[in-house]
Amino acid sequence: MAEYKKQPELTVTQIHLTEGNTPDLIKQNIQISDETDKVSSKIVLATLNAKFFHTSFGLRYLYANLKELQGCCEIKEFIIQTRAIDIVEQILASKPNIVGFGVYIWNIVETTDVVNLLKVIAPEIKIILGGPEVSYETEMQAIVGCADFVLTGAADLSFYQLCKDIINKTPPDKKIVHSKPVELTEIELPYQYYTDEDLTHRLLYVEASRGCPFKCEFCLSSLDKSSVPFELALFLEQMEILYQRGARNFKFIDRTFNLNINTTMQIMQFFLDRMTDDLYLHFEVVPDHLPRKLKALLTLFPEGSLQFEIGIQTFNTEVQANISRKQNNAKSKENLLWLKDNTNAHIHADLIFGLPGETFDTFKDSFNQLYHCRPHEIQMGILKRLKGSPIIRHTEAFDLRFNPLPPFNILSTDRVSFMTMQRINRFARYWDMIGNSGRFKYSLPHILSDKPFDDFMAITEWIFNKTGQIHKINLKKLFELISQSVEALFPEKHQFVLLKIELDYDASKLKSLFNGLNLYAVPQTESVRKNKSLQRQQRHMS
Repeated sequence: MAEYKKQPELTVTQIHLTEGNTPDLIKQNIQISDETDKVSSKIVLATLNAKFFHTSFGLRYLYANLKELQGCCEIKEFIIQTRAIDIVEQILASKPNIVGFGVYIWNIVETTDVVNLLKVIAPEIKIILGGPEVSYETEMQAIVGCADFVLTGAADLSFYQLCKDIINKTPPDKKIVHSKPVELTEIELPYQYYTDEDLTHRLLYVEASRGCPFKCEFCLSSLDKSSVPFELALFLEQMEILYQRGARNFKFIDRTFNLNINTTMQIMQFFLDRMTDDLYLHFEVVPDHLPRKLKALLTLFPEGSLQFEIGIQTFNTEVQANISRKQNNAKSKENLLWLKDNTNAHIHADLIFGLPGETFDTFKDSFNQLYHCRPHEIQMGILKRLKGSPIIRHTEAFDLRFNPLPPFNILSTDRVSFMTMQRINRFARYWDMIGNSGRFKYSLPHILSDKPFDDFMAITEWIFNKTGQIHKINLKKLFELISQSVEALFPEKHQFVLLKIELDYDASKLKSLFNGLNLYAVPQTESVRKNKSLQRQQRHMS
C-alpha cells in the first residue's frame, strides 16, 4: 500500500503573507487593511497537483481576488502521491477556519480522501469546493456530501464573497452556490503570485483569452458561447513583469490561441523580441487556421522555443459530425506538414479513441493519416466522460459505457468491444513509451511501414504477451523488447534496425554496453536457466 512507501515532499508551494516567505513583488503589491487585521479567521486555498512541476493557476486567481481577505489567506499545493493524512496534517498546521479545494478529474479521488479526513478530525472547519469536476452533476458526488459549500463555475469573485459571508456569520442557506458569469475586466490577474521558486522550477500557466467558440462535444469548453480576450496591453504588461523576474517557461491554456490572428501575432512578436536560449512557449492551436503572415512569423522562432498542441481527434467526417466538430481535414494535414518542414516547433498532435461512431478501422485510418503528417508526438487519448460535457447525449444511441470511477474513461461502445478497448489502451501506453518518448527516433521510422498502426499493434501485442506489463518496464529492458519483437515479427528488417537501435541506445546515455543486451528472441526452452526462482538449483548446474 502507498503508506508503506517513502513519501514525496509534502507541500509543493506555500504562499504566506509573512516576512521571509512572501516574494518581494507580492509585498509591494499587497496592502493589508485595518479591517483584515481584525479578522481572526484563517483561509487556506489548497489543491493536489498531478506532478511537482505543475502550478495551480486557479488558486492564484482566487487569491488575487480576495481583496482585504488576502492578509489571512495562504496557498498550499500538494501532489496526488502524498498520503491524505499527511496533507491534512499540513493544512491543520495553519489553523484554518476555511479551506477551499480546487477539484479536477485528476485529483478527485485523492481530494475526497483529504476532505473526508479533514471533516473527521476538524469538523468545525468550513470546507469549500470548486473546479470543473464539481461544477456539474454536483449533488450526486461523494465529495460534496462531506463539504460545507460548493461553488460551481468561475469562482474568481464568488469565492471572496462566500468567505466574507462565512466570516461575517451570514453564510448562504444552501450548500451549492452557482457563480455568476465573470467579466474579465472585473477580475485581478494572478501573475504576481507566482513565486520566484515557481519561475525557476515549475511550469507557468498563462491565458490571453477564456472560452472557445467551437462546440466539440467531448470538451467542457463546448459550453462556452465564445472566446473572450483579456485586454491585450494589460496582459502583455504582466508577461513583461514575469519575463523581467526571470520567467522563461510559459504554457498558454487558451483553447484556441490562433483564433484572432492579429492578437496571436502581437503576442508571438512580443516573445520573439525577447528570445533567449531558454525561452519556451506552449500553445494550443487550431490546425486548419494558419494564414500566411502567421506562418512567416513562426519560421523565425529558433529550435526548442515553441511547442504546438494540435487537436486532430479524428479524421473521420462522420464522427466529426456526430460530435459537432468542424475541421478542414485537408487543410489540417497540409498545415501539419508545413509546420514540420518549415519551422522548428515541436508538434504534439492529439487523437481520441472511443468517440461515438468511431470503429477500430476508422481510428486506424486516422492514426495512419496523422502519422504520415510526421508530428513529433501523437497523443492517443481515450474518451473520458467529463461531467457537463454534451457527449453524454450519445449514450443510448451509441451504447457508450463509461468507467464509473475516475478518470471516467470509455469502456466500450456499440462498435468497439471492451476487449478491443483494452488493446487500444495498451497500444496507447506503449506508443507513449516508444513513439512519443523520443527514445527511438532513429529506429522507429525503419520499424514501421506505410501501415504504421498495424505494425505497432503487432509490436504492442508481442510485448504484452511476453511481459504482461504496460508499466514498470525499465529503459534497458525496453530496448531489448523492441529488438526482440522486430526479430520475431519483421525478421527481414532486424539486422538493419539493430544498427538504428544502437544509435538510439547510445543517445540514451545508459551505462551498460549495447552488445551486452539480449537483443534476440530467446526460445522458451532456453529461458529456464534465467528463472530467478531457480537460482540455487542453477548454481549446481553451472
